[in-house]
Amino acid sequence: MEKRRKEILLCGGLFAVAIIYTLLVKYIDVQEIGPNDSLVGFATINNFMFNLTGVNMLWYDITDWWGFVPLFIAFIYAMIGFIQMIKRRNILKVDKEILGLGVYYIIVIGLYIFFETCIINYRPTLMDGILEASYPSSHTLLSVCICGSSLIINKYLFKNRNFFKAENIISILSILVIVIGRFISGVHWFTDIVGAILISIALLKAFNIYIKSINK
Repeated sequence: MEKRRKEILLCGGLFAVAIIYTLLVKYIDVQEIGPNDSLVGFATINNFMFNLTGVNMLWYDITDWWGFVPLFIAFIYAMIGFIQMIKRRNILKVDKEILGLGVYYIIVIGLYIFFETCIINYRPTLMDGILEASYPSSHTLLSVCICGSSLIINKYLFKNRNFFKAENIISILSILVIVIGRFISGVHWFTDIVGAILISIALLKAFNIYIKSINK
């Protein structure tokens, strides 16, 4: 019980860090360094990191296409849940891990929509002449959240060790390629990628607590 309490407190602390960090990005060291003189938080460090990488559209395209891998992983779990619902004729009889994962996905999508409408930073470069929202990096957020949750849930779902290991390798590789590639591509400010990672870690911790609670 004490261990669970500590984990919940840690989870709350991670969410607090993510929220505070987001507010700092919005209000600290804000300068007009973006395209069309758009305002950017943590401008000094962001400008420094952007000058190191510049814009690399090859890596943008690579990470854009690789972004379908986490979506395919999410599709696998959605199909598992759908098949269970059809066989058991009741959505409430679907494995609790899959139901929890579905709620988790909804929260992640909700956050994505929120940050698309409540803009913290714009991209450091125009995309097809359009100034788009950049915080947090959506590819980073989705890859870390989806692939990270698969690493948590797999050991409770799959008895086939080879499939389990193969998907874990793909998940880890996807996180590394997308996070590093998105930074190298220069289509996000450095703090946008860090913010996505912090938010993802908090969400993953909450999901891990849930999974542990139903698998005691």
